[in-house]
This record gives sequence, structure tokens and C-alpha cells, in this order.
Amino acid sequence: MPSHRLPPVIVAAATAGPVTLADQAYAAVKQMIFDFALMPGDRFSESELAQRVSVSRTPLRQALQRLEREGFLAVMPKIGWQVAPLDFDTFDELYDLRILIECHAAQQLATAEPRTPLRALADVWLVPAAERVTDGTAVGALDEQFHAQLVLAGGNREMSRVHREITERIRIIRRLDFTKPARVEATYDEHARIVRAIARRRADEAARLLRAHIEQSKLEVRHITLDMLHRARQRA
Repeated sequence: MPSHRLPPVIVAAATAGPVTLADQAYAAVKQMIFDFALMPGDRFSESELAQRVSVSRTPLRQALQRLEREGFLAVMPKIGWQVAPLDFDTFDELYDLRILIECHAAQQLATAEPRTPLRALADVWLVPAAERVTDGTAVGALDEQFHAQLVLAGGNREMSRVHREITERIRIIRRLDFTKPARVEATYDEHARIVRAIARRRADEAARLLRAHIEQSKLEVRHITLDMLHRARQRA
């Protein structure tokens, strides 16, 4: 089977401080889960996976325990490990909670002073079409940053903390929203409308646009995820 080792620069970007073998193993296994090289529900042993990611079992076990804490894996005593099945009911609930938090933040920002956070959002999303980023992975990172900055600007630290946890838990499917060029374009258009509504202090309009944006993203990623799972199973 192919190796899933990641270049050190990629691992370093996601970690603080020196990159350890456990960090590298964590990044590699997580990418395998995201790419459906490890399918939801798949069972595996540590020795088998250690060969696939080219690390010893000690750092691999540390990586697997971290992924278990994040909800991506489940340990099966005396059997091994299992990739957590995709639970769309839970994802729907997380998206609903995300809508509540982000709509509240947008309404707060629409009436806030000073408006420095809004200017930062406008610099990224209110740009001419020729200056838009087209790489899906890069736009995915910018999108995640947009929503996180929006919540931070709302001024509620506990909401920001919960929002970060939600973001981590839905990332496995949310990132797929940017694999289609049309969705990249739609993200720019929708974000721009949200930013303009906030700039005009139209709090209710901003919340309505944001809700519609997140709901559409939820529908898109569910469709894409199911399609990718179907294709992965056909290849298996």
C-alpha cells in the first residue's frame, strides 16, 4: 500500500513547536481519514498502520489516541482501532449550533464600534473577480478563517471556544465544499453579500444571508461526501 507520510512543512504548519514523529503520524493518519483511504467503519491494527505510515508503534499510538479524543477513531479493546462512522445526524446538529453562534456574531458586528474586524474581512472577500483565489484548498482555509474571525469579532470568548470545537469536528466533511469550482465562486459571492450587509448595519439581513450560506454548504458537503464514499467503496 502507498505511504501516507506528509512533508515536514505541512505537519509544521498544523502544530506548535518542534515536529515530533507523533505529530507526523497524526497528520498522515488524519489525511488518510479525510481522503477515505481509511473508510468510515474500517478496522485496523497498530502494526498494520505503522507500516503504512512508516513510523514505529509508540508515536503511532500517541497519534491514534489524539485522533480518538477528537472523535475520528474509536479504540476496540483486544481488537484494534476503528474509524468512526460518519454520523450525519450529529453533523446536522453541529451545523445548527454553528448557525446560532455565527448569526449572533454577525448581528453583534453589524452594530459594533470600532469596525476594524469588518475591514479585515472586506480586504479578503470584497475583491475583483480577477484577484480571487481559485485553489480549493486555499479557499477552504480562507473560508474557515472568515467564519472564525466573524465569531471572534462578536466578542463572546465562550462562543469562540465552542465554535473552534465545532469547526474541528465538521472539518472532515466541510473541506469537501471547495472541491468544486462553482462552490469556490459561490463562497466568494455569498461572503461578499454577508460582509456588505454587516457594513450597512443590516443585522437581520446579515443573519439571514449567513444562515442560507451555511445551510447550502451543509447540503453540498453531504452530497459530495456520499458521492466520494460511493466511489471509494467501488475502488476497494
